[in-house]
Amino acid sequence: MRSFLFLCILCLMAPSGYNQHYDPPGATGLIPSSPGPPGPPGPTGPSGPPGRPGPFGPRGPPGTPGVRGPIGPTGPSGDRGETGRPGMRGMKGPPGPPGPKGSTGPVVICGDPFSSIHQEAETLKKRHAKLNLAINYGFVRRVGRKYFVSNKERDSFSRADEFCSQRGLDLALPQNEEENNILTQVFGDAYKTAWINVNTKKAEGNFEVDLKNRPLTFTKWGEGQPDRLQDTGCTVLSENGAWQVTHDCSLN
Repeated sequence: MRSFLFLCILCLMAPSGYNQHYDPPGATGLIPSSPGPPGPPGPTGPSGPPGRPGPFGPRGPPGTPGVRGPIGPTGPSGDRGETGRPGMRGMKGPPGPPGPKGSTGPVVICGDPFSSIHQEAETLKKRHAKLNLAINYGFVRRVGRKYFVSNKERDSFSRADEFCSQRGLDLALPQNEEENNILTQVFGDAYKTAWINVNTKKAEGNFEVDLKNRPLTFTKWGEGQPDRLQDTGCTVLSENGAWQVTHDCSLN
């Protein structure tokens, strides 16, 4: 039995010593037999060093969404945005409850509402009558709400004042520079002066009031005028717009 095991070991170990100089066995040698069955596995050897990382594999498909987490804390407030455009007007709300009763007001006193209307009507009638009268004159000029008229007839100062009074008018008297210039338009080749409404008596106003003793609000006296040495005199408007006093009031 011992010789058999020894031969088997030799047969198993023979290949490890095999080389190109192997001489075939002689007549006295042993002929190798076929390999026997494998022996039992040996003990596990020590672990080898880790290998190098391999290349990345292809990307896998997305996984299913996970469970929604809890709501996080509120963040800080951001900057205030720009004011938006006004919205559409809302519907009218229901009426509110009635308020408390107010205190008693003052006593109401009514006047006659027709008195002013009657006065205005009379004024309009008179104005209409004057307009109808004005269209009958050869010379008509309007300044504001005032009309100046003349039939271009010559006469004395007293006759001129009477002529105007009989028609509900006053002898012309300029109240400003514009009216003074308008009156000079009445002059032509045959007319160089015109009577104006200034008081004729020095003692009654020193030529500073009109025939009804109303103060003059505008004057345009010529050089050296009025002549205060005269006790009486009538004032004329000359073609250059200057005023002067003449002693002879009968001039035509």
